[in-house]
Amino acid sequence: MDLMKDRLNTFFKYKDLLRELVVRDLKLKYRRSVLGYLWSILNPLLIMIVMTIVFSHMFRAGIENFPVYLLSGQAVFDFIRNSTTMAMYSVLDNGALIKKIYVPKYIFTLSKITSTMVDFVFTLGALVLVMLVTRSSFTPYLLATPILVLQVYIFACGMGFILSAANVFFRDIQYIYGAFLVAWQYVTPLFYPIELLPPWLITIVQWLNPAYYYVEHFRDLVLYGCFPSMRVFLGGWVFAFIMLGAGLFVFKKTQDQFILYL
Repeated sequence: MDLMKDRLNTFFKYKDLLRELVVRDLKLKYRRSVLGYLWSILNPLLIMIVMTIVFSHMFRAGIENFPVYLLSGQAVFDFIRNSTTMAMYSVLDNGALIKKIYVPKYIFTLSKITSTMVDFVFTLGALVLVMLVTRSSFTPYLLATPILVLQVYIFACGMGFILSAANVFFRDIQYIYGAFLVAWQYVTPLFYPIELLPPWLITIVQWLNPAYYYVEHFRDLVLYGCFPSMRVFLGGWVFAFIMLGAGLFVFKKTQDQFILYL
């Protein structure tokens, strides 16, 4: 109990640093950009338009409101992909600072995940625009969206801790994870109905693919106007906390050796 209290006190002690790191990441991303944060809305809209043109005739049969189906799934997966990819470099990119002063090393990983979450929230603005254009129904279930965001955030933090630690010792993880993301994206039903997959693969995706739980959760809220099934809802929390526990364990066990490899 005392150990948990000490860690919480340490976190709150450095909360201002975390905020500054998040603000810095956002400023750097949109530095010298005329449209600035509007790109968080325009970029997913442009991608959705292209993908809708390409895939609508191939997969839209049996899919209600294909643009919303596509953008809702893509937004969630992009958050997972972008946040974990940025987190993977968080310790290496701040190696010089870590060598000079004491700062809890997890702060750098956490800042990357948090700044990407802010981008994700802006992306939801693009989804609202698409819902308006396609005359989608706005139901009270949309108010439960923060629950989904929290689930994905916790999951991404856990995965980010593992990747950031692994990347310090094994730089090839950058390339391995890039290839993994491509496979992970295509095995997640983002732009096609899951029924197109072989039955054995459907079972694997529905039970063992964390992204499937979060994508389905979000689509239930924004597209189908209902609360997700208990399996999807509870499964999302299970994956989130398992990944967070694993991430914290790996990061804690290896962080004292970071200084030797930076």
